[in-house]
Amino acid sequence: MSYFGTDGIRGKFGELPITPEFALKLGFAAGKVLKQLSPKSKPIVVLGKDTRLSGYILEAALQAGLNAAGVYVHLLGPLPTPAIAHLTRALHANLGIVISASHNPYFDNGIKFFSAEGKKLPDVVQEAINQELEKDIVIDDTANLGKSVRVKDANGRYIEFCKSTFPYHFDLSHLKIVVDCANGAAYSVGPSVFRELGAKVIALNVEPNGLNINENCGSTHPEHLQQAVLEHEADLGIAFDGDADRVVMVDRHGHLVDGDHILYVLATQAAHKPAGIVGTVMSNMALELALEKAQVPFVRANVGDRYVLQNLEEQAWVIGGEPSGHILTLDKSTTGDAIIAALQVLTVMVEQSKGLDELIEDFKLFPNVLVNVRLQQMFDPFKVPALVAAFDQAEAQLKGRGRLLIRKSGTEPVIRVMVEGDDLQEVTNLANHLADAVRQQAVA
Repeated sequence: MSYFGTDGIRGKFGELPITPEFALKLGFAAGKVLKQLSPKSKPIVVLGKDTRLSGYILEAALQAGLNAAGVYVHLLGPLPTPAIAHLTRALHANLGIVISASHNPYFDNGIKFFSAEGKKLPDVVQEAINQELEKDIVIDDTANLGKSVRVKDANGRYIEFCKSTFPYHFDLSHLKIVVDCANGAAYSVGPSVFRELGAKVIALNVEPNGLNINENCGSTHPEHLQQAVLEHEADLGIAFDGDADRVVMVDRHGHLVDGDHILYVLATQAAHKPAGIVGTVMSNMALELALEKAQVPFVRANVGDRYVLQNLEEQAWVIGGEPSGHILTLDKSTTGDAIIAALQVLTVMVEQSKGLDELIEDFKLFPNVLVNVRLQQMFDPFKVPALVAAFDQAEAQLKGRGRLLIRKSGTEPVIRVMVEGDDLQEVTNLANHLADAVRQQAVA
């Protein structure tokens, strides 16, 4: 049995596999695999988390399992997920582990791994850990147990790393920025980065209590940031999710700037154009057309930052991301990093001496309508000729002006019908028409 999903192991705390008992065994299994890969030395693991209350319990259990397997553990405390990736490399560790459920509510949690290079764990290592999980915990020799130490300067190391991605001859002293940290992992380091670069920072949601992470705040609830930018007459706003691997922004007029806008800025407004951009199947068609006009190559990956990363590596490009705000800049960091992505947008603002609203004034997202069709029993719509014909007809109607995306949910009996185009009424009518066609076939 494989416990790993597309982004590590995740679930509700207290229910398998997110339990103290499983975390203990997972730590031991991961430790045993590391020992097999490095038989002549005691491997080092860096272990960090976000601000969820359950993180303390999972941290202790993982730490115990790793130490029992003979592994040294460097405890980082609450830090963004990309900080763990960076410090795995910076501290020359063999493995990095993050305890976080990203943008999910406090009662969820997760465990994911980074390789020594600060990248996703190779499948072969993941499979080896799965196999070890099937075995009992057996302590070979208590003389070979590992130890744990707390890294006291972890925050400072990461802050300096983030600042190093911003041109040394620039500063942010002319900007007032509202920063929403989602009561999550960036609550301390996020505001510090921008302050130390000279900005006047108004920090929101920087008082985590273990239960308020992502609660009506951060990148998944940007409406409060939009209001705060207007109230404080700020130049812009920046919102992170709970583990700070996603970012959305707000311009001085209170308008939301999502991941597609950010990719547009980095691809078309920066001093140097990138070789190409990787988006996903959810990227707005307006981005695709804008990049085509700017003569910047664009490819779509499946949803998920691991697929964006995979495509970037295949193309030998460095910039990609998702509308949700997962932005990868591989010339700066090995994984999606919300703080670093925001700094790259701020770099363009300083280069061009423009406000965020001015950088995106020529870029308008196409209207997008999503209809979820709930079924009694799932079926494949692409195996129904009548539906395929309806989809083909809709695509022909939208050719060059829009697109449609029909997806089966991976977790529930739902077919998602998404239509996007330059005319809201047309898009709405098409989405409802195709959704009705799917419903009719479901009961036929």
